[in-house]
Amino acid sequence: MFSGSASLLQDKRVVITAGGSGIGLSIARYFMDHGATVCVCDLDGVAVKALEGSHNKLHAFVVDVSDPEAVRTFFLSAERAMGGLDILVNNAGIAGPTALCEDIEIDEWRHTIEVDLNAQFYCTKYAIPLLKAAGGGSIVMMASNAALFGYPLRSPYTAAKWALIGLTKTLAMELGPHRIRVNALCPCSVEGPRIDGVIEREAANRGVSADKVRDDYQRQSSLRTFVSSGDVAAMALFLVSHLGAKISGQAIGVDGHTESLAQS
Repeated sequence: MFSGSASLLQDKRVVITAGGSGIGLSIARYFMDHGATVCVCDLDGVAVKALEGSHNKLHAFVVDVSDPEAVRTFFLSAERAMGGLDILVNNAGIAGPTALCEDIEIDEWRHTIEVDLNAQFYCTKYAIPLLKAAGGGSIVMMASNAALFGYPLRSPYTAAKWALIGLTKTLAMELGPHRIRVNALCPCSVEGPRIDGVIEREAANRGVSADKVRDDYQRQSSLRTFVSSGDVAAMALFLVSHLGAKISGQAIGVDGHTESLAQS
């Protein structure tokens, strides 16, 4: 991918949440291809089981990142498995409900905030001492282009992603003196089952076809495109490697330049 850079992350120790599939698994594979040892966690036990023993640089655990005690235990396990930590990728998140604010159930709101925001805090809290002990490192928050605009019918998701940008910038200030960089990635719609489900739910809510919603989403970006999990993984790799050594506190779009999230 980067000429002459087969070992961009040689001997780096990485934790990736929700690494059993999708974006998280793509990031794990990219990082291992560049020399990293990776510890992933995922709520999906079947996905974790499939990863066990698949790569000599990969450790996999079943973890509910919305449970702070489970997160604490996971980071102890990751430290034992890898001997420390250099990089954290806070990838876990859910789409949340698709509905007008007044129609969203309280439990739906709470669950979305718990997974999309609180879990990022839990993981970061337990990662920071390990990163400090390593003499520095990098944290990547998985935000969204929904962190840059209002997003009708997705209020809990949008609120959580906006909060992640504030958390990212604050942590960059707190941790910079310890040589720890913190950035947020803001992808647009990423091809795969998750966005397909979002599109189906929005189509039903709006009373239009799924093709209409998909077209609306694509026209929100200047490049009229969705992105792949590989696109996101490539930017994550750049940020956590020496190539991004002077980048911190940034919210970086991987989105073909989103112009607006307004519906037509």
